[in-house]
Amino acid sequence: MLSKSLSLESVKPGNTAGHKAHSPFWVIVSKEMADHIRSWRFIVLFLLIVLTFLASMYVSLGNLKQAVGNTTDPDHIFLYLKLLTATQNSMPPFHVFLSFLGPLLGISLGFDAVNAEKNNGTLIRLMAQPVYRDNLLLAKFVSTLIIVSTLFIALVLLMIGGGLLITGVRMEPQELLRILVFVAISILYVGFWLSLSILLSIGLKQAATSALTAIGIWLFFTVFYQVLVNLVVRTVLPDPDFLSSQQIARYNELILTLLRVSPSQLYTDATTTLLMPSVRSLGPVTMEQMAGAIPAPLPFRESLMIVWPQVSGLVASTVVCFAIGYYIFMRREIRS
Repeated sequence: MLSKSLSLESVKPGNTAGHKAHSPFWVIVSKEMADHIRSWRFIVLFLLIVLTFLASMYVSLGNLKQAVGNTTDPDHIFLYLKLLTATQNSMPPFHVFLSFLGPLLGISLGFDAVNAEKNNGTLIRLMAQPVYRDNLLLAKFVSTLIIVSTLFIALVLLMIGGGLLITGVRMEPQELLRILVFVAISILYVGFWLSLSILLSIGLKQAATSALTAIGIWLFFTVFYQVLVNLVVRTVLPDPDFLSSQQIARYNELILTLLRVSPSQLYTDATTTLLMPSVRSLGPVTMEQMAGAIPAPLPFRESLMIVWPQVSGLVASTVVCFAIGYYIFMRREIRS
């Protein structure tokens, strides 16, 4: 919460020294970052993500020798990617964990961004200062993304450093690019749920209501949406046992297209393709298309082109949620 008023001296026209560093926008960003870091909900989620990361790395290091020695796997040469994908049946890899924990991180840091300020009476006092409404909303979004970005980058650097100390193998440039894009997509994925939770905090009066609504949306897309799509498609379309191979391919393509409405499906498709270079397609492939194909990892650029629609979908969803929240917040009258 913004418990301190902004200094009027920092925004005077004549105060040019350090004006950018002490502008209202960056003052709010700094204050929001400090509030998030000191909050118990962030500390709990931070510890949960770090412990999950360390457990996944421990399991991956235990299976690393076997995964790299498997010459039948086209991706066995990418040691650092194996740190993020090699695992046992008892524990999924880290990017699968992150598809569940990322939404919780974004929701927990944004569900009370605006309505808690209004309920505590600090929003009207803040608007009395020389602060634009768009600066307030954007600062709350940017401050959270800075914290999330710092967390993910620190974990990746820890993974790279630990892998270098244990194995002594130099990282290939393609591996570094894939890992950096994986981090960027993970930040974008958290940013979508953050923008959605901020939108709900603007539209709903109580913080508890916005939190429950955001968690309900997350559970629907993560758990129930896939079941609902399968039930609807099987009800409408004929029995797959009486279809040809081409009709079955179109049948599966329709299901995948409907599933990609879910942000978690977009994130899973994008991260799987980037961390496993041998993945050549995200849809069904016929035997004619597989004829003559040699199992080999794709170049980074081609993998990026495969996941570009998924990345564009996440960017568009984030922008739409933030734009709707921005429109509602700018037109809403703020009273004490």
